Formats: sequence, C-alpha cells, structure tokens
Amino acid sequence: MEDTKSRFKRICVFCGSSSGKKPTYQEAAVELGKELVERKIDLVYGGGSVGLMGLVSQAVHDGGRHVLGVIPKTLTPREITGDPVGEVKTVSDMHQRKAEMARQADAFIALPGGYGTLEELLEVITWAQLGIHRKPVGLLNVDGFYNSLLSFVDKAVDEGFISPTARRIIISAPTAKQLVRQLEEYVPEHDEITSKLVWEDRLNYVSESEIAT
Repeated sequence: MEDTKSRFKRICVFCGSSSGKKPTYQEAAVELGKELVERKIDLVYGGGSVGLMGLVSQAVHDGGRHVLGVIPKTLTPREITGDPVGEVKTVSDMHQRKAEMARQADAFIALPGGYGTLEELLEVITWAQLGIHRKPVGLLNVDGFYNSLLSFVDKAVDEGFISPTARRIIISAPTAKQLVRQLEEYVPEHDEITSKLVWEDRLNYVSESEIAT
C-alpha cells in the first residue's frame, strides 16, 4: 500500500470556472480532490462553486479536508452559486487573490482552464524562476490539454528564451496520483544569476501589508 503521508499541508489549485466540454476534465477535478483527501492535504483555490472549481473543492470538502476559497468581491455573484464550499475569504482584487493563494500554499497544480488559469499558472512559474518561491508547480495534463503549452515552452527553450533549468520548474502528468507523487519528489534548481537574487519577501510569506496593496 502506498504511503499517503505528504510533505504538503495545503495545495493551491488553479482551474476553470467552466466545466469544459469533455467529461474527462470534470472527472480529473474530482480525482484530484480525492487524491488530496487521501494524502491529507488541504485545498486553497479561487473560491468559486461552479465549473471545475466547484468540483475539486466539493470533493475535498466532502472528504473532510479544509477548503479555503479566495475570491474578489466583484466575482462573488458570478462564481459562487448556492452555499459556498468551506471557508471563503473575500479580497479586493485579482492581485490580492493571487498573492493570498500563493502565500497559503505549499505547491501549485493547474487543471484545465482558460485565460485566468493560464495567467495564474504562468505567474507562479515566473516567481519560481526568479527565486521568489521554491514551491513545486504542476500541470494536470488531462487528455493532453496542456500539450500545446508545453510545446511552446520547449520551443522557447530551443530558441534561447527559457533556460533548461527554468524548463524543469514545470512538472506535468496525466493523472492526479502521478502528478502529486512527482510534486512530492521535486527538488528546486536555480541558475547562477537567480541564486544571487535577494527578495525582501519570499512568497511563503507575503506580508499582509503587501497583500493589501
């Protein structure tokens, strides 16, 4: 039997407020929620009760783990229908939402999603590249959803815009179980330039005053 003890207390999941056209996307969201429960990991996410956000958060909540949703006040009527799932923290804007989710999380996973998911994902990858945090970042590549993005990143490596070290920030797997296992094994790397950068506030640890600005 696989040891389900995790080094992560809470994982941040980025995903769509839509469910997508394929049932496999919805199944993957539920599977990820159950995998977090099995490994005794809590969830932080964008706070919505609809789409893939609703599915993954409900699966974690139903399994008895803590769910923290972080949502801008303006989006509350659009992304929360009915009773909210778990604890909901309302913030003023999208920047504060991302900072708070990142501060709360030990790792990041992106399910399929649209512009918002992609923007959140690329920002935490960039922060990792710059040494702002050392938290693993994973893509749940359901049915090859992220193949085009990974091809773009590989092309950028080939053309000299992304270093091979920075490419290894991104972890990808087709199933939740495999992805979480790879995140557990992740060891961060930094190139010579990044390792010399000193940030006043590392991401674990964004101060409340910084979040509020």
